[in-house]
Amino acid sequence: MSIDTLGLREQKKRETRQAISDHATQLFLERGFDRTTIADIAAAARVAKMTVTNYFPRKEDLALDHHEEFVAGLAQAVARRPAGESALGAVRREYLAALERRDPVIGFTGPVFARMIADSPTLVARLRDLHDQREEALARQLATETPGDPLTARAVAAQLAAADRLLFRDLQSRMLAGTAGDAGDPGHAGDTSNPGHAGDGGDLGDDAHGDGQDDDARDDGTAAALAEVARRVFGLLEPAVGAYAVRADR
Repeated sequence: MSIDTLGLREQKKRETRQAISDHATQLFLERGFDRTTIADIAAAARVAKMTVTNYFPRKEDLALDHHEEFVAGLAQAVARRPAGESALGAVRREYLAALERRDPVIGFTGPVFARMIADSPTLVARLRDLHDQREEALARQLATETPGDPLTARAVAAQLAAADRLLFRDLQSRMLAGTAGDAGDPGHAGDTSNPGHAGDGGDLGDDAHGDGQDDDARDDGTAAALAEVARRVFGLLEPAVGAYAVRADR
């Protein structure tokens, strides 16, 4: 089999996966996650049910299709930090950068998608699980860098993950409200255990924003508000963990 043939096969697989994901998202938005079946998705995408499950073993993965990126996000931010930067500094910098690019993985999903997630107990539970996995991945990364102090690594991971959860829930709350909200209140999100779209990490699925100027203005306001909240939240952690795991010059 030629390299060109292999390349075409991989491209076809990617296209099929994307088509299934797109049709699933549309059906979830129209009908709700829990009322949409795998058979519905297969029919809309014109593929067999087995094809859907081959690409997406869990139905939740169709809605939260960036879940692997989400789980690895905090750990990767720490692993890739430059010399002189702490774990806290890396997580803060990456979060602010994600806000700038309106990254769905941290929660930029649009109000319709956020409502779809919030209305599904199955997805809310899955997002909680993904947040736990995200914290665990961060704890493992910190432990590899501070092998003599694994308990501290886990404690620092818990604090950083708690801030990450708060910001995710705040963003989801703002997405659900369709407004930038009050930048002055880090507790704006209310009960973050019931986030809108995509658990810890925002859309772990597809962005459902519209293309109008109102959407752009809303997103700009939301990003500005969350950037202010993020600086305050991470600033509160600075005295306790700001000097932890500062990367040495190599």
